[in-house]
Amino acid sequence: MPRLQNHVAVITGSGAGIGRGIARRFASEGCRIVVNDLRDQPAHDVARQLGDEFGVETLTLVGDVTDREFAIGLVDSAVQRWGRIDVLVNNAWGGGHTNRLENKTDAMFAHGLDMGLWAGWWTMRAAFEPMRDAGGGSIINICSLNGVNAHLYTAEYNVGKEALRALTRSAAREWAHHQIRANVICPGAKTEAFAAFAAANPELAAAAEANNPMGRMGDPEADIGGAALFLASDDSRYVTGNTLFVGGGSHINGVVWKPVPEEDLAADA
Repeated sequence: MPRLQNHVAVITGSGAGIGRGIARRFASEGCRIVVNDLRDQPAHDVARQLGDEFGVETLTLVGDVTDREFAIGLVDSAVQRWGRIDVLVNNAWGGGHTNRLENKTDAMFAHGLDMGLWAGWWTMRAAFEPMRDAGGGSIINICSLNGVNAHLYTAEYNVGKEALRALTRSAAREWAHHQIRANVICPGAKTEAFAAFAAANPELAAAAEANNPMGRMGDPEADIGGAALFLASDDSRYVTGNTLFVGGGSHINGVVWKPVPEEDLAADA
């Protein structure tokens, strides 16, 4: 029997990249999925593909998870449609700047916390009661080595993701007796965002792959999706409060990369 048969998952930011990879892996195991993205076409394309390829039911909700009512509505809509939510994946991220810490603005940090902490909290709080009443569930929050290793020039992203990681650990501790598990994945994957970075910084991208202990970036569906499937399924029924590094071992000694700050790019233009 498929491992997520009759399960319902809400996956934010599932119109592309890691979110899409996780959605596809879940769908291959029979999961019904709320597909969310800020962009209309990618969200509907993914939902259609999941139905066509895996025969699962989907619900497409296009919108911004930094809008509190919309974020809560993602979970509420899943419960209204299918009567339950078994898995919540907070993956969405949008925007961000690459510049030195002293040049960051309050607005940049507010965005990082909106995307990381607040969007994650709103969906988690909305999922708590239906998961509790059903006897449990799995929360999977996508964080980043950027925060763990304090990568250069992405402070608002680092802060947002580390805030979400701390929230995950608190939820794991406080909700464990309800059999609600909360875990973090810090991934390394060859997504559209990585492809854009590689196009702008080919030498850095090549170095990132070469310096990875396994010699490559991960596949969003096979590698990251596989880890998420483990955390979503009963195979991880006794696992909570953990940070799972799914990056080919790149967390062991840190990631060797140094992007060019936006202010330097502007000066060179």
